[in-house]
Amino acid sequence: MHLYNAWLPPPVAEETKREKESFARVVKSVKESYSADDPESVYSSLKWVSVVDLFIKAKSEVSLEDVNALVEIVLELFQISHDKLYVQVRWGNTLVRILKKFGKKLSIKVQWRPFYDTLIRTHFTRSTGPEGWRVRQRHFETVTSLVRSCRRFFPAGSASEIWSEFGSLLENPWHNSSFEGAGFVRLFLPTNIENQVFFSADWISLCLNQWDSIPNCQFWNSQWAAIIGRVIKNYNFIDWECFMPTLFSRYLNMFEVPVANGNASYPFSVDAPRNTKFLFSNRAISPSRSIGKSIVYLLKPGGSAQRHFEKLVNLLEQYYHPSNGGRWTYSLERFLFHLVITFQRRLQSEQKKTDDNRQAEHCLGQSERASFVKAVLKLIDRGQYSKNEHLSETVAVATSVLSYVEPSLVLPFLASRFHLALETTTATHQLKTAVTSVAYAGRPLFLSPLSASLKEQDDVGGTDMYTDLLLVSLSNALLGMDANDPPKTLATMQLIGSIFSSMALLEESMDEFSFMPTVRFSEWLDEFLCRLFSLLQHLESSSVVNDGIHSPATSGTFLVEDGPYYFCMLVILLGRLSNSLYNQALKKISKFVRTNILPGAIAEVGLLCCACVQSNPQEAVSHLVEPILSSVISSLRGTPVTGFGGSGTFDASVSSKAKPSLSPALETSIDYQLKVLSVAINYGGPALLRYKDQFKEAILSAFESPSWKVNGAGDHVLRSLLGSLVLYYPIDQYKCVLHHSSAAGLEEWISTKDFSSEEPFMGPKWHVPNEEEVQFANELLHMHLESALDDLLRICQSRIHPDPGNEKDHLKVTLLRIDSSLQSVLSCLPDFKPFFRNGTVENSGHASFLIAGASGSSVGSTELRAKAANVIHTACKHLLEEKSDDSILLLLIIRIMDSLGNYVSVCWVLPVLGVLHFPSLTCNIGSAEYDEWSNHRHAWKLESAAIVEPPTNFIVSSHSKGKKRPRWALIDKSYMHNMWRSSQSSYHLFRTSGHISPSEHLMLLMDDLLNLSLHSYETVRLSEGKTPMDFLLCLRSSVKCLAKMMKRWPSMISKCVLTLAENLRNPNIPEYVVLGSCAVLSTQTVLKHLTKDSKAFSSFLLGILSSSHHESLKAQKAITELFVKYNIYFAGVSRSIFRKPDNHSDGTEFAVLVSEIGSLSFDSSNLHWRYNLMANRVLLLLAMASRNDPNSSSKIISETAGHFLKNLKSQLPQTRILAISALNTLLKESPYKLPSEERPILSGDIQGNTKSSLEGALSRIFQEEGFFSETLSSLSNVHVITDTENTSSRGSQGNSSFQSLADKSITRFYFDFSASWPRTPSWISLVGSDTFYSNFARIFKRLVQECGVPVLLALKSALEELVNTKERSKQCVAAEVLAGVLHSDVSGLLESWDSWMSIQLQNIILAPSVESIPEWAACIRYAVTGKGKCGTRAPLLRQRIMSCLMSPLPQTVATTVVAKRYIFLSAALIEISPSKMPVAEVQLHNELLQELLGNMTHSSPQVRESVGVTLSVLCSNIRLHTSFTLTHSHDGRNSGVDGKLGGSWDQLLIEQASQLVASVQNASQSANLETPIDTSPEDGVSNGNSQDDVKWMETLFYFVISALKSGRSSYLLDVIVGLLYPVISLQETSNKDLSTLAKAAFELLKWRIFGEPYLQKAISVILSSANDSNWRTRSATLTFLRAFMYRHTFILSNLEKQDIWKTVEKLLTDSQVEAKIIRSLAACHWILELVREHAAAVLAGLMKGDDGALVENFRERAYREASIMQKRRKQRSLNSVQSIHGRVLALAACVLSVPYDMPSWLPEHVTLLAHFVGEASPVKSTVTKAVAEFRRTHADTWSVQKDMFTEEQLEVLADTSSSSSYFA
Repeated sequence: MHLYNAWLPPPVAEETKREKESFARVVKSVKESYSADDPESVYSSLKWVSVVDLFIKAKSEVSLEDVNALVEIVLELFQISHDKLYVQVRWGNTLVRILKKFGKKLSIKVQWRPFYDTLIRTHFTRSTGPEGWRVRQRHFETVTSLVRSCRRFFPAGSASEIWSEFGSLLENPWHNSSFEGAGFVRLFLPTNIENQVFFSADWISLCLNQWDSIPNCQFWNSQWAAIIGRVIKNYNFIDWECFMPTLFSRYLNMFEVPVANGNASYPFSVDAPRNTKFLFSNRAISPSRSIGKSIVYLLKPGGSAQRHFEKLVNLLEQYYHPSNGGRWTYSLERFLFHLVITFQRRLQSEQKKTDDNRQAEHCLGQSERASFVKAVLKLIDRGQYSKNEHLSETVAVATSVLSYVEPSLVLPFLASRFHLALETTTATHQLKTAVTSVAYAGRPLFLSPLSASLKEQDDVGGTDMYTDLLLVSLSNALLGMDANDPPKTLATMQLIGSIFSSMALLEESMDEFSFMPTVRFSEWLDEFLCRLFSLLQHLESSSVVNDGIHSPATSGTFLVEDGPYYFCMLVILLGRLSNSLYNQALKKISKFVRTNILPGAIAEVGLLCCACVQSNPQEAVSHLVEPILSSVISSLRGTPVTGFGGSGTFDASVSSKAKPSLSPALETSIDYQLKVLSVAINYGGPALLRYKDQFKEAILSAFESPSWKVNGAGDHVLRSLLGSLVLYYPIDQYKCVLHHSSAAGLEEWISTKDFSSEEPFMGPKWHVPNEEEVQFANELLHMHLESALDDLLRICQSRIHPDPGNEKDHLKVTLLRIDSSLQSVLSCLPDFKPFFRNGTVENSGHASFLIAGASGSSVGSTELRAKAANVIHTACKHLLEEKSDDSILLLLIIRIMDSLGNYVSVCWVLPVLGVLHFPSLTCNIGSAEYDEWSNHRHAWKLESAAIVEPPTNFIVSSHSKGKKRPRWALIDKSYMHNMWRSSQSSYHLFRTSGHISPSEHLMLLMDDLLNLSLHSYETVRLSEGKTPMDFLLCLRSSVKCLAKMMKRWPSMISKCVLTLAENLRNPNIPEYVVLGSCAVLSTQTVLKHLTKDSKAFSSFLLGILSSSHHESLKAQKAITELFVKYNIYFAGVSRSIFRKPDNHSDGTEFAVLVSEIGSLSFDSSNLHWRYNLMANRVLLLLAMASRNDPNSSSKIISETAGHFLKNLKSQLPQTRILAISALNTLLKESPYKLPSEERPILSGDIQGNTKSSLEGALSRIFQEEGFFSETLSSLSNVHVITDTENTSSRGSQGNSSFQSLADKSITRFYFDFSASWPRTPSWISLVGSDTFYSNFARIFKRLVQECGVPVLLALKSALEELVNTKERSKQCVAAEVLAGVLHSDVSGLLESWDSWMSIQLQNIILAPSVESIPEWAACIRYAVTGKGKCGTRAPLLRQRIMSCLMSPLPQTVATTVVAKRYIFLSAALIEISPSKMPVAEVQLHNELLQELLGNMTHSSPQVRESVGVTLSVLCSNIRLHTSFTLTHSHDGRNSGVDGKLGGSWDQLLIEQASQLVASVQNASQSANLETPIDTSPEDGVSNGNSQDDVKWMETLFYFVISALKSGRSSYLLDVIVGLLYPVISLQETSNKDLSTLAKAAFELLKWRIFGEPYLQKAISVILSSANDSNWRTRSATLTFLRAFMYRHTFILSNLEKQDIWKTVEKLLTDSQVEAKIIRSLAACHWILELVREHAAAVLAGLMKGDDGALVENFRERAYREASIMQKRRKQRSLNSVQSIHGRVLALAACVLSVPYDMPSWLPEHVTLLAHFVGEASPVKSTVTKAVAEFRRTHADTWSVQKDMFTEEQLEVLADTSSSSSYFA
């Protein structure tokens, strides 16, 4: 049994024994609720979903056999509901929860393919169902969650099957199918024991190669990182050592951080399709979780993972510093979090293996744990004082967790940082963070004296240091309570709560406890209370005072609103005090409460009293409650009374105008005392019985008071008193009963997973009401419920008040008394007795049992609830007739109805975990206890790390199965578990029984709530000038209460829907009734019911569509919003609607409905255009729903398709867009489409084809005269072309600039087909933005496939007309139509191509206009798009279209036409699948390659750009084809692509570029040094050649940029490496365009990782560039080197690093300047300084990321050589500036390499550097800047770090610094 159930109140715990049998009955009922032969019967099983969830959430003890049977049943239900998404969503989510709870105990096998088929059928095909986008979204989320839950049950061989299935999707990395393939592999691939045979080192290598095929793509990286991470975690038999450099290199570069002042994100990342990212979205925004998990599980004894991890930390730690924050902080914070949490989980798992005596050779030992913690502490140190709250919180949590693992490392660090924060006065936020960290680590600090490892440190302070830290923190905690500093105050209170949660008892002297021998708690307690009282006196409320109904008993200060820490601190402290200390505190608190009135701190003072009462009710009630109670009674005596509170002494003749009142001061005082009293008595229980007469008098006097504030305060007291008497709640919760085995002064914490029912009971004592308490509660109910009901009935029936004002006041107080009574007893007042089908009434106690639960002892009777319902029904009628303008009365009556019908409403004020839940109007499903539970659940989520002890505790070597918590926290959770159980125990009893109806009293309440929902609140508000929010609250409350009532009793929904739908149809219904009707109909309860009730479904739809007669704008808006919501949540229709009823002999009910709605959907129907649009949408939904039903007539589909085809030329823009969506969905058959394996040259006899069921209806329409001309002209109006349009709208359904959000919701399918066009990434920027809508193209494609050649003939003339027009919008439509036709692959298409289509395409190519190039490029791209899932099957006309594009252009065409042709070619080439290219396409690539190489010096820049882009696509296609051919050589296919060119195109580009670089540089230098006068005619030829060289290089740079942008660079890396030198060396030339291109390529190259075998070549190029004679090249190389070294640090060999290091080091003394610059001495010096300082910056960066021998050697040499030079100062000659500068720069690089730390060597280095400040420039400048930077980066910690310097060193720094006081 779970601990929460074992610790339930005794009466409830006993009942839980029946739950096993109850669960077995439920499983049986689920099995019987459906039939596998009747798919429609699955809907009847849905009523059991919430019941099954009950047992899961209740943590019931059930039989595993029953669970196993239920899993099998739900899997079967899921499979037979393949076309019912809503059913799959409900049962799928339930199955996920079952597997999460019981998965490890079950032994079942689940096949993966049915889930895959479900996903493909529902989300990856064009057979889009009618369901709304929200249902479809939830369905995908459900199925993917289910797959993740079932992966562990996939049988052996599944991994191999899954990889084989999705491996083919990964063949072409430039097709969107590769993204889907990666997503499916990640989702489905199992890593369980059964499939471990599949995984090997070869497979890992294959995955890493696949990962590298798409660079700089966040989606791609996330998928593969997750796949590899799961394999790393689950299979430790794989040797990962050879993969370490590659993996860590990937992990490092997945963090997008600014390197060397560069960008912090990819300049042009490859983007996965929007739908794919949505479908395979990662729950985490960044891949930090996968990276952290992988690193933790790569660690093993003797492995290299730790070394790589430390290097990764060295590189990333700088970005954790507060001064280096940015958008990357989130991913780094998540990385730290997952590192620590995963490390903790691994240790826990390994501990279980050790306990089970299983093999533990891969388990981490003490040295491995210490190394890991030491590395993570670097990140913690940097991020501890981050200004990002999430990072600082994560750092505190990480510190707490790791302190249990390696206390000898973490606790000294924690102590030093805390003392540092105390000394820092300039940054107060550091103290708050430091205090929080100590609070989280409070328990480790207490346990430290018990640690053997820490005792060894006693010689150097050891455990005494931690004891001192606790003492210092406690003493400083008193100073931390400051009303003006809420964050610090709350952190301080959390610290106090944390410290005392670990201590067993607080006594006057703690001498016997070694951990706090010097504390005198009596003195500390006095000081604490003084500080606390001062804090309370200075609090300021931040909330607005609310004098309306049930003003909250809270002051709105941060102590209550910002967290539970205040109350937690109080109850823990007071609960742990000894009797003497408690009495000492109680006296002081009693005096404070009696002598202070603090209206701004009501809740805070009340909680202080409540904590005292909870700790010792008898004493506290005497000292606190009784004085307040006496004071209230005394204050109220002698004040005016109304007689409305139950005394019956009112005088009806008194006018309300002469009503007596209280003075403001007295009113405030009484209100304050009553509300404090209401909070204080929550836990009083039996101790309050001594004062029951005083309570009766005080409550009666409060209700009799003329002040509404006092009435409300009396309401609080009544509710608290009744709750304290009748409810179950824990007592003595905070007393310690279990002492730590190793230290009696500490409390032993408890884990729920270690709990055993056989152990001695440590659970809570419960307040179980005794007979006297129940009797007193019944007396109060008689006084304030039963008698109040009699008063209310008398007021309403007898009209006893002639004055309306008096009647209103009397009603308010009477309803308030009734409401208070009902709210306080919750479900303890017995529920109504339901009616059974035979008309008898049975006792609800005889109903079937589900789960145990009760909130307290039963009081009152069912008859009392029934009486209340009847009286409230009468009162409701009276209020609606007489008091309909009073919002307070209406709200009260609604709340009372809610309490009676649902017993759902606000909760008894019970502060647990310090979270107060005061009355509000928020209602929840279930009973009143549900609200209490749901609010507390939020507090559980905020559970502090201060009260959690991890399962693995290496301090005392005590390990548990789960997290440990203080006993009081577990009692709190048990209490809330009981509250939830009581809310659900009877709520679902009657929902599963069809023969049970609600009580007649409940029917009356429902009718009243329906009337209240349709009440004229808005009209009243306008006429009376009332506050709008009050009446809006009334409407919302009544609708919510009604919806909850209908949800509990589904049989009531249908009647309600029929009534409300009729309201919408009735033209005479006023506006407010329409608004109320829409509010009720839009509830989820009603919308879900429509799926199963055909009559309600029809009425609902016809009601909406027949409501256009309402003229009110608000009514129209409400109806539209209702329809939009229904459209979004549409879950299909019941199949029963398709059956022919007995009374409809002429057709089915569905056919009649379709006919009626169809008549509303025509433009000629005189409906408002939006209603016409809604009718069309409904018609589409019905047609789609009928398609899957065998009983449905195909006539409905054909007529609907024809209707929407006509709508393409509708005058209404929204209707046209909806028609496009509809036709894309309805046109499914393709009788004229040629089979994929047949590609005949001539068309066959098409008469033999089977006709489409839609062809007849569609043919009659499109063969009408001028149909397509009108249609295309109409569609062109959808294309709104703007000058500012700069974003592509490909794949959308039309320009929506004229559409409102509501219209979009109706016309568009949000959850569009996931594989929508384009199927390859769009990255060619030169095409510009287009307005090509693929959905338009698709409908013409599908139309041709449905009806064949007649469509082509009908389209010909209209298309020719549009192609020749000048209007771009019409050209757009022409492009879409032609694209769809060309891609249709129907019989007769080839003839049409030969006769007219090819001519049209030639005309398009040769047309001189450029405006519509983007659309025609998209047309070409669509037409040649490959078919099939992977796009490998060429469309019928692809080769002909490519041949047409390859036809030579006339010599006289404009350059724009030449560029257009290349743009078209590049658009076509990216759609070709290189791995499956036929011979003809291979030959085309060969021909085009030669043409492009010959056109690289074209005179037009536009042509050169298009040539470069096309060349990159072409060459990457060639490479991928060659690679695939070599890999699959067994096919016997050899294209000979490279053979024809002799494999020379790549070498040609590299060699030509190398030759032209020098020419371009020389020409650039000549242009810089010569003037135009110096130019001679003889230079003409050379200038012409140099211009051609520049043009060639520009084209080449376009090629490089395009390759890097497109993500195709992985197959062109050898060429790109070969072109590194031209890119680096041409950054600065006289040709600005060339330099701009070189810089663009340079920025992209900085993000590119070069793997083997290209890395060595890249290093060679870089080293030679660093020694180049051109200083600009050397400088650019250094810039590139900083990013290059960062990105390749893990994969560079030591030898390669040494070569790079030496090269950069040489540049510190660089003296190489070109001969042409030597003439200018100043320029020469400036250039040399620039290069040297650049080299020093590079070295500093290299030293940050490496901590090996290279760094240490360089640091020692730099210091030694600088020291020698400093000593020989007088011997230096004037010519040694270069040498001095080099040494100083080396020294500066060392200093700047540690910007925040103070290693032992740094003081000497920085001091030596400061000695050179007296040198001449540039040495002096370098020293000044370096020391200034050192000062800036060490400013925060200088107060501590300066102690590492000697006085002499500080003096030197002071002389150097511009701010001498800084180093003083």
